Amino acid sequence: MSQTNSETFGSVVSLWRYPVKSMMGEELNAADLGERGLLGDRAYAVLDRSDGKVASAKNPRKWPRMFEFRAAFVEPPQPGRELPPVRITLPDGTWLTSDQTGVDEVLSRSFDRDVTLNAADQGKGKVEEASTPSRWAARAEEYWPDMEGLDYRDTVTDFDLPEGTFFDSAVVHVLTTATLERLRELYPQGRFEVRRFRPNVVVEPTRGATDFVESAWIGHTVRIGADVRLAVTGPCPRCVMTTLPQGDLPKDSGILRTAAQHNGVNVGVYASVLQGGHIRRGDALTLEQRRGVDLAWGQTSRYAGGVAPTGGGVPT
Repeated sequence: MSQTNSETFGSVVSLWRYPVKSMMGEELNAADLGERGLLGDRAYAVLDRSDGKVASAKNPRKWPRMFEFRAAFVEPPQPGRELPPVRITLPDGTWLTSDQTGVDEVLSRSFDRDVTLNAADQGKGKVEEASTPSRWAARAEEYWPDMEGLDYRDTVTDFDLPEGTFFDSAVVHVLTTATLERLRELYPQGRFEVRRFRPNVVVEPTRGATDFVESAWIGHTVRIGADVRLAVTGPCPRCVMTTLPQGDLPKDSGILRTAAQHNGVNVGVYASVLQGGHIRRGDALTLEQRRGVDLAWGQTSRYAGGVAPTGGGVPT
């Protein structure tokens, strides 16, 4: 039986939740974490009534305005209670809530497409049922730009979302400031900001490293604070979303191209929740590891340097 120890290797510097899939989300000081990730994350999605597919910024040709919408809960969600309504701010600055009458009509006008706001299973209760082929077998589309290093080029593909959710793949996305710093070094013209990558947990390493350090955590367990334990399951492959303009960030294909050229198109890692609890900014992270193995700094994992398993997709 292998021995393990724990090493503190960083702290939480920001937390993010995205109540409506592919819309801008909300930065948090603290959050509750359960088997579905941060409470309320991707609890809702906009669906196209014509084909039942989930609206996703992964296909900006069809949904060019997703990042002009912003979603936040009207009050903090509480474990064991029905989720509160979500306030959606529209591109023109007006807002509506998920529980108000006529929400679908307002969103349809804003998107210039017949849509409905739907709730995943953790958010059901106060949202109208969608007239789609199957509520729990959600599908979405992804546009692949013409770029070397991607699985497809200049085409649109369909993909299935995990049953009963609006996640693309895993429920938690972790990103380090070290990875962002490394990408800035590789492409100084690019603005590698957290919001381009839509993580849930952003970690600042204690040693000031500038490398893709989280790649070495894959297959191991990370503890956040006193209670939360995450199983790091794989790298997070990126897509066209990282290149899109949002707010004052310009469109920049170099963002994705840099990740493709230097880290197998991956930025950050995916995780599942082994043990839930409350997390907050400033919480220490410890990595449970075999004795004598420095996993926090990318020296032993076969995934370091961009060698990654297939599957999954960028969080939207």
